[in-house]
Amino acid sequence: MPSNTVAVIGAGPAGLMAAEELAKAGVRVAVYDAMPSVGRKFLLAGRGGLNLTHSEPPEAFRSRFGDRRSQVSSWLDQLDAAGLRQWAQDLGVETFVGSSGRVFPKEMKAAPLLRAWLRRLRAAGVQLHTRHVWRGWADDGALLFDTPQGKVDAHPDAAVLALGGASWPRLGSDGAWQGLLEAHGVDIAPLRPANCGFLAGWSSYFSERFAGQPLKAIAMAPQGGFDMRRGECMVTARGLEGGLIYAWSSSLRETLLAKGAVTLYIDLLPDRNLAQVQAEAARPRGARSWSSHLSSRLGLRGVKTALLHECLPKAAFDDPQALAAGIKRLPVRLDGLRPLAEAISTAGGVRFDALSQDLMLQPLPGVFCAGEMLDWEAPTGGYLLTASFASGRVAGQGVLRWLAGRAG
Repeated sequence: MPSNTVAVIGAGPAGLMAAEELAKAGVRVAVYDAMPSVGRKFLLAGRGGLNLTHSEPPEAFRSRFGDRRSQVSSWLDQLDAAGLRQWAQDLGVETFVGSSGRVFPKEMKAAPLLRAWLRRLRAAGVQLHTRHVWRGWADDGALLFDTPQGKVDAHPDAAVLALGGASWPRLGSDGAWQGLLEAHGVDIAPLRPANCGFLAGWSSYFSERFAGQPLKAIAMAPQGGFDMRRGECMVTARGLEGGLIYAWSSSLRETLLAKGAVTLYIDLLPDRNLAQVQAEAARPRGARSWSSHLSSRLGLRGVKTALLHECLPKAAFDDPQALAAGIKRLPVRLDGLRPLAEAISTAGGVRFDALSQDLMLQPLPGVFCAGEMLDWEAPTGGYLLTASFASGRVAGQGVLRWLAGRAG
């Protein structure tokens, strides 16, 4: 097998992990990326500290992948959260568990990890080719690339596509691969924003005064009987975004796309039960304004009080029970999504029906896929990165089995 060559197109976590798995087996690997340098979206993720993975128990971890739990679990069997931490340790990068259970490098940066990884890949003989934009296949099956020096082609024995979704296209993932694969009969689910912001149609008064304000110590859930989750998010000029709403983005998005709008319920005081809030709201307020009353009795002030006024009818402020109900379950109507290009990640992609267990494209023998371009999604918290790394390992192993089968 040492005489085999494999092309990996896309130099993010999935692609580089596939390259590593292949190089370990003695395969000659060439990695191609459209950007001037590799791992650009990975480095962007590191600006916030690089949430590499999560420390929660394996069953809870795997449940985060929703309808794709069974498929992603098979990847995690090859590289789970503990395995990823050990992989980083082997590169000389120490990790730690934060108060939320999320796992970070001790340096809180992506660059040292990427540099160490690239050193190891180069030492294993992996060749890196930047500014190579993949344009599909020639009639003879060669891979075609546009480069600053002109058009070039490559004739590998197999290929791994790890081209990302379509979020943050300026970093290289623009979704242009969709048409190239569909032309060869590959079934693709439409790409949609995941871990994204939502539009709420605020009044100009609320938008102008409270855009950029965080909503802290809250809980929320979409309509439909979901349990409330605690956390925080951010008011924007046109809606909401941030960690807590990203956690619900899949459910919110699907309802919104089906019905044109979705109601999000926010508990502004998750540490108090409804009876306690009702009792305080019912106390005589005398000449004080509602804002002053809610601030002194319940600690509600600023953006939280403004959000109450934004989302509740005026009549609710004449009815302590209705007001208390609104504080504990404030309905916020969401009527749109922020653009896909602004999303943290992408839902949709190459459907699993188009893939073998080894992530090889059924219509294109010898061509494998990995990472975010597949039809799955995950919330923020390290889940997306872990599964992307793991899918790259699975694709690399799949290539090795396919090459061995051909040789046999």
